[in-house]
Amino acid sequence: MLARIIVSAVLIVLFSMLPIDGYVQFGLFMIPYLVIGYDILKKAWKGILNRQVFDENFLMAVATIGAILLRDYKEGVAVMLFYQIGELFQSYAVGKSRRNISDLMDIRPDYANIEQDGKLEKVDPDEVAVGTIIVVQPGEKIPIDGIVTEGKTSLNTSALTGESLPREVAEGDEVISGCINMSGLIRIRTTKEFGESTVSKILELMENSSSLKSRSENFISKFARYYTPAVCYGALALAILPPLARMIFMGLSPMWGDWVYRALTFLVISCPCALVISIPLGFFAGIGGASKAGVLVKGSNYLEALSQTKTVVFDKTGTMTEGVFEVTGVHHNSMEDQKLLEYAALAESASSHPISKSLQKACGKPLDRCRVSDIEEIGGNGITAKVDGTAVAVGNTKLMERLGIPAVECHQVGTVVHVAIDGAYAGHILISDRIKPHAKQAIENLKKAGVTRTVMLTGDRKQVADTVAKELGIDEVHSELLPADKVSRVEELLLKKGKNETLAFVGDGINDAPVLSRADIGIAMGAMGSDAAIEAADIVLMDDDPIKIATAIRISKRCIRIVYENIYFAIGIKLLCLLLGALGIANMWMAIFADVGVMILAVLNAIRTLFVKNL
Repeated sequence: MLARIIVSAVLIVLFSMLPIDGYVQFGLFMIPYLVIGYDILKKAWKGILNRQVFDENFLMAVATIGAILLRDYKEGVAVMLFYQIGELFQSYAVGKSRRNISDLMDIRPDYANIEQDGKLEKVDPDEVAVGTIIVVQPGEKIPIDGIVTEGKTSLNTSALTGESLPREVAEGDEVISGCINMSGLIRIRTTKEFGESTVSKILELMENSSSLKSRSENFISKFARYYTPAVCYGALALAILPPLARMIFMGLSPMWGDWVYRALTFLVISCPCALVISIPLGFFAGIGGASKAGVLVKGSNYLEALSQTKTVVFDKTGTMTEGVFEVTGVHHNSMEDQKLLEYAALAESASSHPISKSLQKACGKPLDRCRVSDIEEIGGNGITAKVDGTAVAVGNTKLMERLGIPAVECHQVGTVVHVAIDGAYAGHILISDRIKPHAKQAIENLKKAGVTRTVMLTGDRKQVADTVAKELGIDEVHSELLPADKVSRVEELLLKKGKNETLAFVGDGINDAPVLSRADIGIAMGAMGSDAAIEAADIVLMDDDPIKIATAIRISKRCIRIVYENIYFAIGIKLLCLLLGALGIANMWMAIFADVGVMILAVLNAIRTLFVKNL
């Protein structure tokens, strides 16, 4: 398309400079006209054959042919050229279609391990029957839902539930497919077939919810449905009826030439350049302006829908919080903070658990593991060890109870790591997922931008979710949800929203992908978000900053306002000129102004959407 546009533009400029006239001029200008417009003419002809005559392609064909019949060859070719440029902008802005999401869902397990004759054999998960014992090694995904029959380990469930903490499982615990085994080897007795397991249900949700996605119909197509037949029939009537009336009823000369000229002028005036170029360009400029602000919008229809957003639903972990474990406090300690952290980090130095790593990071200096001896890990409780010959116990409340040491509960929400030294309580360390710096401001800005309802959906614990929601000022919160539960909640919210209102969902993980697809507008975190979430989303925040959501809404509202300014301006001027043309008052110069002049003014107005500094 770009090559055709360049070739046509060069030919128009070249032929305009040549001293030619008559049939030679017509023949030469038909070359760039056919180069740039042959596909539009072809589509218009197919529409006629399929009895779907009046669309934007037919409108363009009639408008340009009308200009050519008036011997304004440059006008006819330029109109088609500008239209194709607008189409190029539109296609470039939308970009590639979403790829098949199921191909990107990296939670899909490729195999299941079955132990036979002391050896592990990889089989297709579809072939595993209910009740089969499967083996899951560290680093592997659990392929099928089941119950642990042997071993203990930590599971990374964040991709499925949004739960920020790893889940400890042991014999007898139920596990779901899609989780990643982090540490120990486990054996699982399957309780479902692969097709009925959690990971398969998520993939099914992805496929089904995409088909339910609402999309705004292109304005030009809607407008052309009524505008095109009205203009064409009007021009035909203008060319035939007045001459017949003059000849039959008034006994005057029909003046066929004059009325045909008026009809053709009428067609030139009706040329939709201002609309077919300024509207796609307005949306394109809006998308470009959003890109400058760090917001990727995948299509103009999503920008239009975003302007009507009244309800915004958030995921928690990785969306409103950073999704990274950090030591956020040391409380009730009997020694210096740094000393307590050093004891805890050294005792945990042999562990690869995320909590252990966060303690080691908070210590802030290299750890000499030679200082540590007699390390004993107590499953589900914590670790005891000797550091420089001093007995150190690091773990949860259960560990303190086991050792008979009274623990002091923390007044803040998060993961609490209690520390005892030489059998005496030494304090506790709070590890939590930090709220993003601009998260609270993001909620405030959304309400200023016209959002009336904010909701948070998360797989995290109720206490944690409620605390985060209260701190951020979120109106409503639902916790301990699986992906299917999130979709159900969004379905309920969709039923409650107003007729012309839009619901947006903001998420970052694979678990959010089904909800991103089901919501009217899906917004994903681009920097840390999963590929599946990014592909499922309609809008991507490139720097993961939730404050950009309100910015995107303001950009979309401004874009839509400018687009409708162009619509009202273009239609108003054209209707006035069409009336004047029908009365014989408007000449070709007025026709050209109604076409090219209005188009230029509308394009200049559309370019305003690129400027987003003050939004």
